[in-house]
Amino acid sequence: MPHFQSGLKLAAVLVLAAPAVAWAQGPAADSPRASQFDALVACRSIDDGAQRLACYDSAAARLAAAEQSGEVVVVSRDQAQAARRQAFGFSLPSLAIFDRGASPEELDRLTATARNAYESAGKWTIELEDGAVWQQTDQERLARRPRQGTKVEIRRAAMGGYFMNLDGQRAVRARRVK
Repeated sequence: MPHFQSGLKLAAVLVLAAPAVAWAQGPAADSPRASQFDALVACRSIDDGAQRLACYDSAAARLAAAEQSGEVVVVSRDQAQAARRQAFGFSLPSLAIFDRGASPEELDRLTATARNAYESAGKWTIELEDGAVWQQTDQERLARRPRQGTKVEIRRAAMGGYFMNLDGQRAVRARRVK
């Protein structure tokens, strides 16, 4: 029996060490993914079923803990597209993290509804229902005053600017301020 117990201890050490070995071999330093996810994927390369399962259990627990703590964020494709729409109008260094799995949706226009509109120094500021705030940058006059419920269409202009149409009126130049 002592020989059998030694074998069990050795097997237990191997099972406990397998996740660390798989993690050490799996995540590449230049990987675009979270190391916790790479560690989970690395478990696939373990041949022994018991060691592979132990690796998956350990890696899945670390991934779940990282997601719960906010160290790793998991988003669906729909959530990624919503984030792109929400960021429309801001100059951000990169949203490339949302490009995996499908070609990115090129967003060149946005249609929304005004929650509030006010004028200051001859320029309009429009608050959209989603919380975004756009401000007129040129001196164009509007034929009709925008108000709550006004249909707003914002589209990219040449040279990085934006045009804002309010209830189908002539477009004015605008920029996102919030």
